[in-house]
Amino acid sequence: MTADSPVELDPQNAAEPSEEAVDTSVNRLEEEGEVAADYLEELMDIADIDGDIDIEVRNGRTYISIVSDEDGSNLQSLVGDGGDVLEALQELTRLSVLSATESRSRLVLDISGYRQGRNSELTKIAADAVEHVKKQGGQVSLEPMGAYERKIVHDAIAEFGCLSESEGEGADRHIVVSTDR
Repeated sequence: MTADSPVELDPQNAAEPSEEAVDTSVNRLEEEGEVAADYLEELMDIADIDGDIDIEVRNGRTYISIVSDEDGSNLQSLVGDGGDVLEALQELTRLSVLSATESRSRLVLDISGYRQGRNSELTKIAADAVEHVKKQGGQVSLEPMGAYERKIVHDAIAEFGCLSESEGEGADRHIVVSTDR
């Protein structure tokens, strides 16, 4: 091939990532998980908190879970009131991964199943808002929430057959639910 020769692409394979690219992506996510687990383990040692760290890669994200077999475990202190400590810890963990890998991370941290329980609550909030909008018309504004929680609510509202939109800035960013735009 000369410098002037056009590069031919196979249009059937152009949209599909190669096995090598997928392997590289999974390896990168696994590396993120290892870095995050090391960071969290160190933090837990310093705070004298016991827990097991599980790493899972799915849907293009790294999911880190910290669980404990002990009743009365002090893992709840890592969740905080309304998950505020969990959110901060997740951001610190992402920064640790960024520092180590020079790659921005979208990892999700869960502690003692808090996110799973919260996801159920968010789905219920979405269902209630959709029911209200379908019966009463108009629109419903939900309480402000973080990006991860807004994504869960947006997805649930779409599944329930309504429309949603994020409005506001920063800590006041919230979802508005309606039947049409």
